[in-house]
Amino acid sequence: MTSRRPDNFDGLGYRGREDTAFSGGYSGRSFNNSSSVDLQNWVTTPPDIPGSRNLHFDDRTPPFEAAPAAPGAQDTLPTAPPSEQLNRFAGFGIGLASLFTENVLAHPCIVFRRQCQVNYHARCYHLSPLTAVSVMYNVTKSQGPKALWKGMGSTFVVQGVTLGTEGIISECTPLPRELSHKWNPKQVIGHLVLKGLTYMVAMPFYSASLIETVQSEIIRDNPGILDCVKEGVGRVMGMGIPHSKRLLPLWGLMLPTVLHGVLHYVVSSTVQKLVLFLLRRRSPAKQPVDGSETVQTMLDAYFPELMASFVASLCADVLLYPLETVMHRLHIQGTRTIIDNTDLGFEVLPINTQYEGIRDCVNVIRREEGALGFYKGFGSIVVQYSLHAAVLQITKVIYSTLLKNA
Repeated sequence: MTSRRPDNFDGLGYRGREDTAFSGGYSGRSFNNSSSVDLQNWVTTPPDIPGSRNLHFDDRTPPFEAAPAAPGAQDTLPTAPPSEQLNRFAGFGIGLASLFTENVLAHPCIVFRRQCQVNYHARCYHLSPLTAVSVMYNVTKSQGPKALWKGMGSTFVVQGVTLGTEGIISECTPLPRELSHKWNPKQVIGHLVLKGLTYMVAMPFYSASLIETVQSEIIRDNPGILDCVKEGVGRVMGMGIPHSKRLLPLWGLMLPTVLHGVLHYVVSSTVQKLVLFLLRRRSPAKQPVDGSETVQTMLDAYFPELMASFVASLCADVLLYPLETVMHRLHIQGTRTIIDNTDLGFEVLPINTQYEGIRDCVNVIRREEGALGFYKGFGSIVVQYSLHAAVLQITKVIYSTLLKNA
């Protein structure tokens, strides 16, 4: 078969760039021969979308008509250090490690702490981290590792309900969700009222989550993720859950729950701002000169915030530990919950308390268990925050090493 390709075929350039027979008396529009004035009629600059293309504050998208760089100008432009990508993810990695430690690695300590708080039978108060670790090991040995991670899914449900409720209330009411730098007492009161209403709505779900975390793994079935929601709704409706006459109504649990939540938020926020102010005042921001100083500057920008949050949570948990003990005992009363024996870790115990309210609970604990009865399981707090501090420091060292060697 004879080829029909002309001898002078040169691909895209065949149809007459210079052959007037195919031009038809007009020049074809292309990007090679169009003037800048012609392009302005149909080419538009994309809009500046906040957060797109990694734009920073007050940065604008370069205009389309920007003059091209002169030959050899690339040699004079400052080049980004090879560790730029790691620098961007340094803070994200440290924050992710902190979040993982707070919600996953620290969950066994939270489970054991709550079991010690509601166990009025316990003879060993576990004020030392050594005894707490020993009993946690016995529980894991007898029931398996899953015993100390029970109820972790319900804690995420409670956090989701809390965040969603706070957002909905702030959108439907004039209560501010966040405080600006120029705050006034009216805004502070409205903000705390918003927090209190949020804790009130999340209270039945928190109670259901508490039962899942302290219930012994030996006698309980495998709960689903949404069982916390179902039991919380059932607690509000007064049906669908086993209870006795000793079960306190929700309005009786409102005062300790809201008081603990608001005080924890106030203490943690105050301590966090104070610690962050002291850290930044002690080591002010430095302008990076070379790659190694850039690494240190990036870490110094992220790490103080995490350290301030760490210290704030620790101070709030330690100061409000007695109130948390009272609150947990009131929530668990009348729910027919069976917990692990925190003295040895090999047996189970029923919870049969008869507190009439927050005042009666405080008086009974002081009279029968002493002042240290409010601090049962305090050694688990030491283990929890020691583990958290170790993870933060190890993560910082790893990122410093990776960034410096990049």
